[in-house]
Amino acid sequence: MEKNKKLTIIIAALVVIVAGTAFFAFNEMRKNQEMTELFAIEKQEMENEYSTFATQYDELQIQINNDSLREKLETEKLKTQRLLEELRQVKSSNAAEIMRLKKELKTVRAVLRSYVIQIDSLNRVNAALQEENKEVKSKYSAATAQISTLSKEKKSLNEKVSLAAQLDATNIRVETLNKRGRETSRVSRVKKIAVSFTIVKNITAETGNKTVYVRIAKPNNEILTKSSGNTFAYENRNISYSIKKYIEYTGEEQEVTVYWDVEEYLPSGTYHIYLFADGNMIGEGSFSMK
Repeated sequence: MEKNKKLTIIIAALVVIVAGTAFFAFNEMRKNQEMTELFAIEKQEMENEYSTFATQYDELQIQINNDSLREKLETEKLKTQRLLEELRQVKSSNAAEIMRLKKELKTVRAVLRSYVIQIDSLNRVNAALQEENKEVKSKYSAATAQISTLSKEKKSLNEKVSLAAQLDATNIRVETLNKRGRETSRVSRVKKIAVSFTIVKNITAETGNKTVYVRIAKPNNEILTKSSGNTFAYENRNISYSIKKYIEYTGEEQEVTVYWDVEEYLPSGTYHIYLFADGNMIGEGSFSMK
């Protein structure tokens, strides 16, 4: 009886021990399962971070023109991609490796933050320089426009002065004379054409010897001339003249008369007179013959 009682106690103790061991083993297995699931979740989060960091390095490279800095960013990006690949190969149950890669991730995050701050600072400096450059360009454009305006005003003033200094011929009169010196309008009887005009007073014009050229144009616009060599310069070319007259200009009003001896056939119609001096046309008129 005593022996059965001891056996019962031993069996009961064994049952308790087995039950306790089973409970402990089950509890540890459950904890390990929970840890594995936790590491799996953390591993996925780390993969997402590594992938995001690699993308951010690409975006930072686009924002800069500094080749040296771009190479450093490329190096860090490749390192991040390598760690991401290592993480993808690690099993969720490998706690030690996951912890190592987690520490590496912390370093990658810190390095990326330092580059973001550096590039942000460079971008602010570049923006300030661009704004300053824009302001300088604006001032240069304004100065250039002002210079251009002054140049145009000066040119306009010079043109006005030059125009004011030109001689001016008015009161142009033409007499068509026969062989007796009497005026006639019959073209067949005309032997001499007398052209008279007044050079007006101009105190701004240069005084001294002047050459006045007279062009007489027939109704067909052909210029009367005694020689093909009778030309003068006008607007970058040489043109024919009919009569050349030397005068002494004093700045005061002056009467001038020139004559054309008719030695050729003249048609009836309207003729035009053009007067030139100092490279400028100073007057024009017309007359008719029947």
